[in-house]
Amino acid sequence: MSTDKAVKDDFLRQAAPYRRELLAHCYRMLGSVHDAEDQVQETYLRAWRSYDGFEGRSSLRTWLHRIATRTCLTALESRGRRPLPTGLGEPSADPYDALVEGSEVPWLEPIPDAMAGAEHADPAAIVTSRESIRLALIAALQHLPPRHRAVLILRDVLKWRAAEVAEILDTTTTAVNSVLQRARARLDEVTPSQADLAEPTSAEERALLARYVRAFEEYDVAAIVELLTADAVWEMPPYTGWYQGAEKIGRLIGAQCPADGPGAMRLVPVRANGRPAFAVYLRAADGAHHAFALQVLTPTPTRVAHVAMFFDLRLFTTFGLPAVLPATPARPIASVP
Repeated sequence: MSTDKAVKDDFLRQAAPYRRELLAHCYRMLGSVHDAEDQVQETYLRAWRSYDGFEGRSSLRTWLHRIATRTCLTALESRGRRPLPTGLGEPSADPYDALVEGSEVPWLEPIPDAMAGAEHADPAAIVTSRESIRLALIAALQHLPPRHRAVLILRDVLKWRAAEVAEILDTTTTAVNSVLQRARARLDEVTPSQADLAEPTSAEERALLARYVRAFEEYDVAAIVELLTADAVWEMPPYTGWYQGAEKIGRLIGAQCPADGPGAMRLVPVRANGRPAFAVYLRAADGAHHAFALQVLTPTPTRVAHVAMFFDLRLFTTFGLPAVLPATPARPIASVP
């Protein structure tokens, strides 16, 4: 084995364990799981090519995050921010109005917990990891300029020192601290208040989600409304409208949902952005249930405060989900996590 090949093999062996946290980092920067995967690939390619010159003055983990941050900043030079419908600046929509699709908008995307390292043996690490990828935070980060976003993520999520951030961004520690202060202030302005809602215990969440699944699979709109907080928010990228208030959301579901009655929908539980989520399947003319949308929920101890429903069917592949469900449910409602 040549010395060069041995060095490159050593790099691959040492760098492989950081892939999930690099993906989470790129996702926070970009707001897209698909773009994040591309930039992680680019990070590993750049690192592999330049590993001979890695002098070990920083840890391999820090070096990889430095490369990943720079690749993301380069990618963001030609891309706009990725909002949710609530981030477009429009008021809550009328549930009876026609749905308007914003096909030209690069929408925010959810990420599976497993891909982002939010499934962990250490309970404290689980909480930290899940909070750093929650949908409300990722949506808020989109309001920051790319370099401000990088500073806030490196300082507040990865806990880098100001001097380390200054080095990666070719600036001064004073400038980094100033940007961080402005980024935090901007984040406070745009982060929805429901991000601070009390979270349910595991038992409360399981009971709430079981009721939620039952209400949808029975297509019981009144029960769905009962499970939402009074000021709940519902949004559905790529549709530009968003809806606030349990009663308004109920009218939206009754007026716009294509389900034709009990049994028309089936929900498969997953985890996304540190929160409970469901893959929604809709019964088609052939009698089978086909991939329809992916919902990410923000639960409270007794109700659901926010639902983001994504209609990008590529996400089913990302989450390892089938396009069509088998004839019988893979998991009973009682097993909802």
